[in-house]
Amino acid sequence: MHICLLDIDGTLILTGSAGHAAFAETLAHEFGIAEMNGDVSFAGRSDRAIVIDLFRHHGIDPSVENWQRFCRSYLGRLRSILAARKGRVLPGVEQLLNALSSRGDVALGLLTGNIREGARHKLSHYGLWHWFPFGGFGDEHTERCDIAAAALAAAKTHLNGSHPSNGSQSAHGEVVVIGDTLHDITCARSIGARCVAVATGHSSIDDLRVGEPDIAVETLEDIDAVVAMFPRD
Repeated sequence: MHICLLDIDGTLILTGSAGHAAFAETLAHEFGIAEMNGDVSFAGRSDRAIVIDLFRHHGIDPSVENWQRFCRSYLGRLRSILAARKGRVLPGVEQLLNALSSRGDVALGLLTGNIREGARHKLSHYGLWHWFPFGGFGDEHTERCDIAAAALAAAKTHLNGSHPSNGSQSAHGEVVVIGDTLHDITCARSIGARCVAVATGHSSIDDLRVGEPDIAVETLEDIDAVVAMFPRD
């Protein structure tokens, strides 16, 4: 059984910057920060790492209590902001998910910096959440490579549950990460995975090729090239 781990923002969907807006509203209403520091990078990073950087830039204690307070407020705002923004599922996504799922030998999961409930809100809004029974998320980890390790562990647990007769260590075939940033390429390599880089986020295809992914595509409409990453037995 192969494993395919997909990023969310810029790879599966564009939300019209709903997440960014929910961050800004949360900082304003919960922590009195009228204008969010624009020097903190969001792309390809975990929510927890972003929040820690924002807290430090704005002189807020990056405590567990403040992180939990942030998450509660953020999630309370995200759903309504998603509804107000003009986001979309990116080209080729639904066709690719159908193609991989219909093969029967590819397990689909998430590898995202979003906190789990944030990922659920976003993907449910666009009708995609049901595709992904497992994943690695940005609730606990600040480093993308740690999220990748968590996603791979979750995939193995899922496969063991699906095929209990295989014992405690289900064998798997290829592990492929699909994402739109150089961070996705780096974290794929950290777990020994192959990588498809897709230029539907903020990085151009030439920028992504610098990270030496296995393949780089303009959009996930290039379905045949992506499906070919998963050889049939």
